Amino acid sequence: MNTLFFEYALEVNRTHSITKAAENLYMQQPNLSKSIKEMEESLGYDVFNRTTKGMIPTPKGEIFLSYAKDLVDKMKELESLSLYGEEDIKQFKISIPRGSYIAQGYVSFVANLDLSNGIDFSVCETNSMETIDNVIERNFNLGIIRYQLSYERYFMDYIKGKKLNYDSIWEFKYLVVMSDRDPLAYKDTIYRDDLKNYIKICHGDLEVPYIDIKGNNLLGEKQYLEKKINVFERGSQFDLLSNVPNTYMWVSPLPEKYLEKYSLVQRVCHSPDGRNGSETYRDVLIYRDKYQFTELDINFQKKLYESKVEISSKEYN
Repeated sequence: MNTLFFEYALEVNRTHSITKAAENLYMQQPNLSKSIKEMEESLGYDVFNRTTKGMIPTPKGEIFLSYAKDLVDKMKELESLSLYGEEDIKQFKISIPRGSYIAQGYVSFVANLDLSNGIDFSVCETNSMETIDNVIERNFNLGIIRYQLSYERYFMDYIKGKKLNYDSIWEFKYLVVMSDRDPLAYKDTIYRDDLKNYIKICHGDLEVPYIDIKGNNLLGEKQYLEKKINVFERGSQFDLLSNVPNTYMWVSPLPEKYLEKYSLVQRVCHSPDGRNGSETYRDVLIYRDKYQFTELDINFQKKLYESKVEISSKEYN
């Protein structure tokens, strides 16, 4: 059987949709449907039930998909050996939120590696749900998810249901970041109402199933005419903040070097009663059940911890 069929089936299982899987695989939908049907005929049983809720694995299909994933992972390992011969290739894959203290830890981790041998590293900055998929489906070593503390029960139930282990990294309140040339930057106290006419820079791929994210509003902005720009890439977010007047963004506390590089300041945003008006968030490390940390995993976590300590030791107003 063509091993490509395994990859096709795994993508259909991940998306529960022939159409979406075909888009992700850069295939025509009829061609993917034909391939899945040929695979099932070769196996002698249906891998998927076609339902109104999408492509759902049959009992035999679940067993097949488990073996298919193991086989695809092993084939990728063999391809690496074939490509690099006898060289010692260090591999590390991590999926993270767009948090600058995390990026700083990752850069420090890579900068301190012994690079005398080859490396094959991947870092993916994305939302929490995609990170969970990356760890489960795409064999990432580690993932870091970020969520509002008010949604902790949802996320804990979800990752436990996916048989993932987790360790808390940091609990923090978001800060408001803006250009150091903005009039608000040096106001004694910034209140939520001060931002009502500003443009909010947002992450472009926020996704939490079954939770009304649109209703989750740090400022209660629904009472105002919404002004926002969705951006996927962190550097572009900072460029907009630095160069477009009257823009702001909610962020985890930023390292000083990013503030200096982009001419930004970060401030606490207060509610009308004078308290910190932002939501509390938590970053959590996730990894597969029974997964054993490699030396690279441990070294990354050390650098991440150092970065967190540097940022968390500062006071903000």
